[in-house]
Amino acid sequence: MLVKWIRCTVVDRRGFERGQRKWAGLLGEPGFRGQGGGWSRRRPDVAHVFAFWESRAFYDSFMARSHDRLAAAQVGTHRNLQVKLFDHRFDVKTGFEPRFADADVARVAHCRVREERVEHFALMQEKVWNPAMAGSPGMLRGMFGEAPEHEFLVLSMWNSAAEHGKYRVERVERLGLRAQTEADVAAMTGDVVQLEPTWTV
Repeated sequence: MLVKWIRCTVVDRRGFERGQRKWAGLLGEPGFRGQGGGWSRRRPDVAHVFAFWESRAFYDSFMARSHDRLAAAQVGTHRNLQVKLFDHRFDVKTGFEPRFADADVARVAHCRVREERVEHFALMQEKVWNPAMAGSPGMLRGMFGEAPEHEFLVLSMWNSAAEHGKYRVERVERLGLRAQTEADVAAMTGDVVQLEPTWTV
């Protein structure tokens, strides 16, 4: 599965949201698996969208045919558009499905990992971080994706911001020491996204 992560700064909120609903046109596209997103809880003018495709070939075909027509509705409503593509490597918890309806927030972490530490980083994700997240009340599902140049995406869905907050406070520092995250990661950015039900396709 291919994961597309889009992040942008919105300058016309009403126009952007109106355009976001036009992405319902993705339904019926060959290989399309689902899309959802929302607003950053830290920076209210930043929007995140996550789209899921069965394969790169289906995604490339969509980009060549229908993308520009759907995207036209949002022209001029945002700036600083950043797009990253990741290959799904494994699930956090089990049976990841690109569904958003039961989640309140999504947590996204984007890591650039030192080349010689990539295998260790992936192993720690599997052996340390995944079990901790999977065992946290309120964590619904998640996935770990990989892009060229040693970049990784961890996306997790939570049934409430409060439950995600508890996990952060209780666990993250201790788990980071155990996983030697500082030795693995050259740069890391993250955000908590308040999901907007009307954006779900």
